[in-house]
Amino acid sequence: MSALGEATIAELVRAMLLRLGEDPDREGLVRTPDRVERAWEFLTQGYGQTVEDAVGDGVFTEEHHNMVVVKDIEMYSMCEHHMLPFFGRAHVAYIPDRRILGLSKVPRIVDVYARRLQVQERMTEQVAQAVWDILDPLGVGVVIEAYHLCMMMRGVQKQNSKTVTSAVRGVFLEDPKTREEFLRLCTINGIVG
Repeated sequence: MSALGEATIAELVRAMLLRLGEDPDREGLVRTPDRVERAWEFLTQGYGQTVEDAVGDGVFTEEHHNMVVVKDIEMYSMCEHHMLPFFGRAHVAYIPDRRILGLSKVPRIVDVYARRLQVQERMTEQVAQAVWDILDPLGVGVVIEAYHLCMMMRGVQKQNSKTVTSAVRGVFLEDPKTREEFLRLCTINGIVG
C-alpha cells in the first residue's frame, strides 16, 4: 500500500475493511474497494464541475417578469460530518429581469453542489447564490427538504425527521407576498411540510 497521502480510495477502503475485522479477500468483498472508489468518484463529481459549465449557453433573453419555479428536483448528497447520504427535493424559483435559464439547467446547478461533501444549509445558499449570480434576476428563492441518514441510522435514530432549509434573495427577501407565493407553490400537492 502507498503512503496514506498517496493511497487510492480503494486502498483506504481495503484498510478500513481490515480494521473492521473483515476479510477483504473473501468473495463478497474482493471487488468492494474498487466499487467504493468508483461510487465516491461519482458522488463527489461536483468538485470537478462549475456552475458555468453546467449552465453553458442555457441563458436566454426573454421579456418574462413572472415567477419561474422548478420544483421537486431530486437531489442526493453526502453529509460532510459523517459521510452518510442525505437526499430529498429542491425547489428553485426566480423572477427574471430580461434573462431566463433553460429549465434543465436548474437541476444541473443543484447537482453541482449536491455532488460534494455538504451540509444542507450551505448547499441551499450556494444554489440560491448561483442562480442570483448567473441571471441577475429580481429575486431568487430556494427550498430544500431532505432526509439525513446520519440522523436516521445512527445518533438520534429519528426515521421520519425531515430538514427543510431556505435561502432567498431580492424580492423574495424584501416582499412577503412574493415569498408567500413561492412557498405556496412549493406546497401544492403536499410537497413541503
